[in-house]
Amino acid sequence: MGIKPKKAAYKGHYPKAKSLLAQTRGLLRRFNLQARKGLGQHFLIDEEVLKLITSAAELTSTDVIMEIGPGLGILTKELAKQGGWVVTIELDSKLADILKQTLASFSNVTIINEDILQVDPATLLREQKVGFPPVIISPFSYKVVANLPYYITSPVLRHFLEASLKPQIMVVMVQKEVAEAIVAKPGQMSMLSISVQFYGQPTIISYVPARCFYPAPEVDSAILKINLYSQPPVEVTDKESFFKLVRAGFTASRKQIGNSLAQGLELPKAECLSLLGKASIVPQRRAETLTLGEWARLWQVFTRVGKSAC
Repeated sequence: MGIKPKKAAYKGHYPKAKSLLAQTRGLLRRFNLQARKGLGQHFLIDEEVLKLITSAAELTSTDVIMEIGPGLGILTKELAKQGGWVVTIELDSKLADILKQTLASFSNVTIINEDILQVDPATLLREQKVGFPPVIISPFSYKVVANLPYYITSPVLRHFLEASLKPQIMVVMVQKEVAEAIVAKPGQMSMLSISVQFYGQPTIISYVPARCFYPAPEVDSAILKINLYSQPPVEVTDKESFFKLVRAGFTASRKQIGNSLAQGLELPKAECLSLLGKASIVPQRRAETLTLGEWARLWQVFTRVGKSAC
């Protein structure tokens, strides 16, 4: 599954460090907490997975990191040790207050008690940069590293990918099936994979079994890394109309693309067939088989004849 076996513990005179599971249970008892399933709270308790996440993020002392949903702060501590500055955004007000206590010894961590979907990254960094140490020479360059609650995975990805100030990379823990959908190749493409691959190159770093969390979720997870492009890899000047076209193509993804577009854009089928022909796309194909480049070419054809915003 991509997770290395744990090394044998040192048996010398040094006290053995508490396992992440013991730390997690201890914190929950100490603060009289229970994981809130409604907020997707599943706390990471595997050391090797923690290392895989931080390694994938390629952290340096000059990095600004945004973490979403820090929970009990297990990952936050590692980010703070390896990165330059950590801005962690926690929706649960009780957890946010607890984090301010448990992370008080870290001078390079800021805890924000807000809904990340209501936070503009550029505005947040403008507010935070006054506290950055001199080593951070690029205060508006940042990385996103997070163990994302499943229920907000897609909105959070979209929030950062479409932000005016995008991250360099995103390293996020997501549901296994979602990660596989995001990295899909033509033949299994979806609206989700197109939406992510338009902005960056996604890669699955490792699969993570449910037993690596407390409490264990019902499904396995995956560490997903997205390297964002400085510019989209296709020639699209109007993202809104491009994605409107793609959504129309996936209106009925199991149907032929000609039928899906006619239905989704409310255009005569004959007109859609003609435009597909001009884009050199066989109308009998299905939306999931089209490459990002083919969608861009189709959008260019629709735009030329004034149909992209229909």
